[in-house]
Amino acid sequence: MTTWKETLKDEMPAELAQEIDTFETQIGLKKQGKIDDKLFAETRLRRGAYGQRYDNGQRHDGVETRELHYPTAATKGPDTLWDAPGMMRIKIPFGGMNAEQMDVMADLAEEYSDAICHVTTRQDIQLHYIHIDDTPDLQRRLAAVGITTREACGNGVRNVTACPISGVCNDESFDVTPYSKAMAFFLLGHPDTQDFGRKFKVAFSGCKGKACGLTNIHDLGFIARKKMVDGEEKRGFEMYVGGGLGAVPYEAKPFDEFVPETEILPLAQAISRVFARLGEKRNRGRARIKFLIDKIGIDEFRRLVLAEREILPHDERWTGYLDDVRAWEETPVKEPAELTTGVSDAQFETWRATNIYRQKQKGYTTVTVALPLGDLTSWQMRQLADIARKYCGDNVRLTVEQNIVLRWVAEADLPAVYRELEHVGLAQPGAGTIFDVVSCPGTDTCKLGISSSRGLAGELHERLATRYQQFDSAIQGLRIKISGCFNSCGQHHLADLGFYGVSRKVGGRTVPHFRVVLGGQWENNGGSYGLTVGAVPSKRVPDFVDRITEKYLAEREGEQESFQAFIQRFGKRELKKVLDEFSAVPPYEMDPSYYSDWRDPREYSITDIGVGECAGEVVSRIDFDLQNAERLYFEAQLQHEEGNYQKADETAFQAMVVAAGGLVRLENQDVPDEADKVVPEFRKRFYDTGLFHDKYAGGKFAEYLFNRYEDTNREYTADKVRLLLEETQLFIEAAHACNTRLIEQASAERKAKLDKD
Repeated sequence: MTTWKETLKDEMPAELAQEIDTFETQIGLKKQGKIDDKLFAETRLRRGAYGQRYDNGQRHDGVETRELHYPTAATKGPDTLWDAPGMMRIKIPFGGMNAEQMDVMADLAEEYSDAICHVTTRQDIQLHYIHIDDTPDLQRRLAAVGITTREACGNGVRNVTACPISGVCNDESFDVTPYSKAMAFFLLGHPDTQDFGRKFKVAFSGCKGKACGLTNIHDLGFIARKKMVDGEEKRGFEMYVGGGLGAVPYEAKPFDEFVPETEILPLAQAISRVFARLGEKRNRGRARIKFLIDKIGIDEFRRLVLAEREILPHDERWTGYLDDVRAWEETPVKEPAELTTGVSDAQFETWRATNIYRQKQKGYTTVTVALPLGDLTSWQMRQLADIARKYCGDNVRLTVEQNIVLRWVAEADLPAVYRELEHVGLAQPGAGTIFDVVSCPGTDTCKLGISSSRGLAGELHERLATRYQQFDSAIQGLRIKISGCFNSCGQHHLADLGFYGVSRKVGGRTVPHFRVVLGGQWENNGGSYGLTVGAVPSKRVPDFVDRITEKYLAEREGEQESFQAFIQRFGKRELKKVLDEFSAVPPYEMDPSYYSDWRDPREYSITDIGVGECAGEVVSRIDFDLQNAERLYFEAQLQHEEGNYQKADETAFQAMVVAAGGLVRLENQDVPDEADKVVPEFRKRFYDTGLFHDKYAGGKFAEYLFNRYEDTNREYTADKVRLLLEETQLFIEAAHACNTRLIEQASAERKAKLDKD
């Protein structure tokens, strides 16, 4: 039988074909035990292959997957891709796709996956339930249509993103598409990007005021600008470095207000070299470039980069791509035509009001295809490719809000496009509104997921969609973003209403919760981050959303007050009162629904913690200590809000000390809540022993406590204290998790002893 390697040998770029052959050889060597597990793990990650959670073919959003190739439990070893299917992340630079690529993506999802294409918040596509043995052929089929999975994961340059309406936007300085494409392929596999301690993300935006490319949250961000130089208009970019979400969000720092277009590639290379040389390698929790810049300062970082730029060997590619920039042009398949007659279809008009963007090119529009949870089936992808061929050609983009846009659609064709999208189930209105909820995979497939972000997102989407027409326009325009854990893959820090998964122990059982993050700013390229208010049981989150939006409408100061301004004025103290209305968890016997997650009927946690255990009194004390730490953290937030930065800093530090002290007193009852007593004991008993270490985060949250304790030259600025507040709540969450693990460990030991007796 002819193999895909033979069939496609003349259609793949030679370099990509060689890389895939090499990877296939590495898979074979791994099977023979000739490649170390950790080394191969990074190897496959750099080829886009992730391990994933796997629950007997049942996704937590309630959709049963088809029968899979390898339905075995992923429990046998460190590299679970040998035991169960994993996930393949596929890079789509600047989100640009054509119809042929969409067809291939549909085929791959159908043949190797669960027939679902998932659009991510980095304009990638992910296919789940892919077996490692299938990945070389999958990669070959992608390579044949110009797509690679290289460095979609791992410690390298991730997918380079860009504004999905760049080139047709009414507010942009110029089209950043060809620049983002050039950057993506210049950095792909570049020798200077192969020795990073962690991932590196790049984004381009055509303007500063809109969300566009979200440059504020990126390691390296570019905002298009024009400038008069010697009487001639020049193109360039405002350049930012060191942004990032993750557990502790950092806002990007301005590197240069105008970098000429000829310099963006060499400067990106110089930054890569400095990051590779000076960035953290051992401690993954501090290995992003944002931590390096925070450590040495933006001025010193800029000096190092410019010095590196001076010694770089010249590369023709730095400016060679500029000819392509001047020639860059998208070709519509239809002549421009305005919609001159009315359409007596209320559903069409509802869709048109939210999903249509009028391009700067008269007579053309961009159509947003809203994808609930970022998913579409392989059949829908194939049908959408046909719609694209008919109405917009190859002008298709993925968005960071997990949708797809069709560009260059003649306005007169909108009724026909709507009917065809409706026929394939893709005419969902409300793109970019409150029920266009963004969510990471969460506990469905991600190993780091704590709570079911997709389950909650699906529930919110359905509830809000039924009432959408009744909402005030101020509510319709809000953004909801959900992450399954603290890592912010759902970008919860940028949302008006953000949530991320945590857990709590209630009556000996673990209950899924979500931390609430309010008042983030999506506009201005992710202009500012929200702060957490507290935790709500997962099952009460929809009720909380209703309550806080109702309060906003009832108590805002005039129709012009934004939700973000309202949250800032309303204040943490009042917000906490609203949150407390929804924080209670009834006993399991009264309402067991609280003890399972959205769209996952299984009980969330262990059920064998009984009453009257010998450790009961100690557990009560640690619960009290953790509650006290939460209180101090909340007080620190209030101090920060009121501008008392030193007091906020000191209170946040004390909150960490109290949480750590609670754990320490499980082993040494006599330790007071004094930093000089608690921190050394905590280090010795919980950090050095690994007891505090999370399976995935390691001990990085403990280092937040140590770093603050050892910092004798504190700077009490608003930004520094905000970062400490983020670190504090993560440390407290880690203390909760550590306590839960200790309880479960003690229970297992008691059970084992009883079984033995």
